[in-house]
Amino acid sequence: MASNPTENYTGILKDLAHTMMSVSRESVNLIKRSDQQQALKLQRKQEWDIYLEFLRMLFNLVDRLSAFYIPIQGQMEFMNKLEDSVSHELKTVLAPSLSSTEIDDMEVMLSVGQTVAESREVYERFKFVVTDQTKERDAYFKFFSERVASKAGAPGKEQITAAAFLCGSAVVPALKSLFDDAGKPKEEVSTAATASVDETPKAKGESLAVQAGSATPLSAPEGIRGEALIKLISVVSRVQGDEEVETWWGLHPQFRSDLPPDETKELAKHMNRVTRIVGERYAVVVSLAQAGVSRPVGNA
Repeated sequence: MASNPTENYTGILKDLAHTMMSVSRESVNLIKRSDQQQALKLQRKQEWDIYLEFLRMLFNLVDRLSAFYIPIQGQMEFMNKLEDSVSHELKTVLAPSLSSTEIDDMEVMLSVGQTVAESREVYERFKFVVTDQTKERDAYFKFFSERVASKAGAPGKEQITAAAFLCGSAVVPALKSLFDDAGKPKEEVSTAATASVDETPKAKGESLAVQAGSATPLSAPEGIRGEALIKLISVVSRVQGDEEVETWWGLHPQFRSDLPPDETKELAKHMNRVTRIVGERYAVVVSLAQAGVSRPVGNA
């Protein structure tokens, strides 16, 4: 066992911070799209409050998930480092786009600290296993969605609560995936998406979608066959079961064999990140589609 109980998970902090901020930012946009009339009434401060509410909920989810991965003696240190990572990312990356005369760098730092302090106070009353679909977990997200609607100035507004509920629940698989990847050896993480690929030549116009060593042929679109289209890299998302979104990527076998080992590892590193981002966005889009929200969602 490592001398530092959080040593294997130090690299996840930046990814977690980036994911939490991205989900919060996109969720605020989705909340506004879910009720455009109410969105016109929103003040900048209200958008900031909604953003912080998403961060508050996400800190609580990460705190719950960390119990499955971080030894208990290291959890406090891990969450403190996550708070620092989010504060740093927020101040240097996101704060300029949200800043106004009412929000400065110091307020960003204080807001994150207060958000973390309140995350347990507000949400710890709900007792559930975060990865299990239960009534208690649904009650947790319902409570969260009602808080979001109140901060948007529309308590109980169905369009807003439905969008907030779906945005919150859809992020669980993405957060879990980050912890799962962080717990794997670096060699396994960097090569998992291209391991055990079937090198058998495929028909023209096909490529391979690879996940954990499996290979699935993907046919070219109708009307484009043969040498007119060669897919070197594919990213695929699908809904698995009732709520889990599964996303994976794969390389054309010839392209993979032509790459030097160091370039293969570097490509895997970037594609794993791309796949994670695509999976997160797809999860939100699918959730909103299931709820009957047909408005466009960002660039998805």
